[in-house]
Amino acid sequence: MPIVLGWVAAFCDKMVFGPHRKVRMSRFSRILLVMLLFTLAAGAQKTKKDKGTPSSPQASTNAAAEDISGMYSFLKDGEFVQITLDQDGVSGYISRLGETEADRGEVLDQFFTKAQIQGHDVSFTTKAVHGAWFEFKGRFDRGAAKTKAEDAYYILRGTLTQFGADPDNKAASRSRTVEFKWLGQPDEKSPDLTNHQSSVLTAPFQMQSTVPEWN
Repeated sequence: MPIVLGWVAAFCDKMVFGPHRKVRMSRFSRILLVMLLFTLAAGAQKTKKDKGTPSSPQASTNAAAEDISGMYSFLKDGEFVQITLDQDGVSGYISRLGETEADRGEVLDQFFTKAQIQGHDVSFTTKAVHGAWFEFKGRFDRGAAKTKAEDAYYILRGTLTQFGADPDNKAASRSRTVEFKWLGQPDEKSPDLTNHQSSVLTAPFQMQSTVPEWN
């Protein structure tokens, strides 16, 4: 851009003064020259600023092949994953039972800090609660159910990684292959809706028979 400005200045100088510089620049010509140089300089600064400012990455992206908004099973009976899709992106949370001495028996809700659905690929990361958080990477597929009022209309399959601390209070993580099933959601006008939601939230918590070892 400095080269362009120099060329414009030289051009204007030649046009106004001539080869022997005998013609004096009028006040109007000076104003036009200053305005032209100012406009070109402002345009150059704007272009440089636009190029130097990268777009901010989105924490959540919704480009799902289908609207899979709803409630899914989690690791134990009574625990669940809530996923919500809208035009602004993907949101949701995990509701689970605490497992440490400090929170055992307490219901913990861990909201997504980052979530993305591209086609059938699903990923999300939760916020940390009491030093533990989760990361899921997988995909969703249609299940055997014919309507969303039935369980397993959609199924999330993938790898769930839990981050936290081992018994010695050292940072650790463990991963497992999981399958989360859609929990049937009757129409809001259905009289069975309240009973269905109550059964999900109050079902007894059962420990899995096998738990992966901390790495």
